[in-house]
Amino acid sequence: MKIVIIGGEAAGMSAAAKASRVNPQAEIVVYEASEVISFGACGLPYFVGDEFQNPKYMAEFTPEQFAERGVEVNIGHRVNKVDADNKKLEISFGDHTFVTHYDRLMIATGAREVLPPIAGLDKKGVHSLRRMQDGIDLKAAVEQPDCQHVTIIGSGFIGLEVAEAMIHRGKKVRLIERAERLIPEAFDSEIGQHFYDELQQAGVEILTGESVTALVGEESVRGIVTNKGEYPTDLVVVCTGVKPNTEFLNETGIDLLGNGAIRIDNHGKTSLIDVWAAGDCASIPHAISGADAYIPLATGANKLGRMVGENIAMTDSDGHSFPGSLGTSCVRVLGLEAGRTGLSEKEAIAAGFEVKTKTIKDKCHTNYCAGQSDMYMKLIYQADTKRILGAQIVGYKGAVHRIDAMAVAITMGVTTPQLGMMDFAYAPPFARTWDIMNVAGNVAK
Repeated sequence: MKIVIIGGEAAGMSAAAKASRVNPQAEIVVYEASEVISFGACGLPYFVGDEFQNPKYMAEFTPEQFAERGVEVNIGHRVNKVDADNKKLEISFGDHTFVTHYDRLMIATGAREVLPPIAGLDKKGVHSLRRMQDGIDLKAAVEQPDCQHVTIIGSGFIGLEVAEAMIHRGKKVRLIERAERLIPEAFDSEIGQHFYDELQQAGVEILTGESVTALVGEESVRGIVTNKGEYPTDLVVVCTGVKPNTEFLNETGIDLLGNGAIRIDNHGKTSLIDVWAAGDCASIPHAISGADAYIPLATGANKLGRMVGENIAMTDSDGHSFPGSLGTSCVRVLGLEAGRTGLSEKEAIAAGFEVKTKTIKDKCHTNYCAGQSDMYMKLIYQADTKRILGAQIVGYKGAVHRIDAMAVAITMGVTTPQLGMMDFAYAPPFARTWDIMNVAGNVAK
């Protein structure tokens, strides 16, 4: 059996590693368009922020290491076309184009940055942050003495992390978000407000409800124009989201979501025969709503990729079924940390649940231990059964670790009364006798 995997990042290489263990007799071939495999883009803002210096830390394995496992990895190879009827691929490598075949195929082509329709994006000094070279180029640009003022467009996870990085590098930072509040897709307003406060206190100029229409300057960017004004800048970082890399599949008839993500079932199978998919190019089943969700996170890519690797290498069954994703995620903004899991209030309503919510303020631990600070938590739960559907926590200490506990609770179907009496660990430096999660469960009626 010849297994071909298109894409050599998180999902693709997780699948390759697992498939080689499950079926050592299979021929496993990976085609990766870039020159780097097993790359973790999540580390890019911290590399730019100078928290580490060697970009190779973000690439966990090399093609040579996978060759030792019996996996052939071909870098610099781009798949241009999939002929699903005849199980063939058209591939380009430099000036050479060739055709190869597969018995089973996995698509793990990831996503690329979404660039908004802004005039002047091609000017020098305009950067995005998706690939390793992007990080290397941006870090070099930031280190130039004439780079003093940085403008960031977009306030998702990457946008906020880049803002933190630029503050660490001593830059004047402007953050522009076309929505009326920061990080609107990930956190509800009760939680997202705290990011605004933290960045503003750090001196960041925050412009919400404002859209960039053009970048000005001759060869290099010297300013930005929005629907509300014009502002000078030395450098621009565009962090406006990602889009699945699936255009090369347009002629296959494969089933896609509206944003171009490949629709898969709980086994990772696509609508094409003997074709699987995972990672940022594909949907992922949501554990609560059951919907085909688009959640481009490294955690889901690795887990679903590993499962696809096992299923694609098996010969006698459909294999394992993916239990679904909660979209559990977290972010650090200067001293503030926040995490979320499950459905937001908006997502729960859209999924058809009759929901109630409760947002509370508490402390991270007892007042007689140094470092006590405020913490905020929002619960989203079913109105009738009190089953917890989602949770979001923000604070200066312990917020993200608590969201891990909430992910387990949601997975196990815990109700708010059960959360209120849950036996969480207590010692004065870590919590209060009634943890914020207990309190939230008890007041969520």
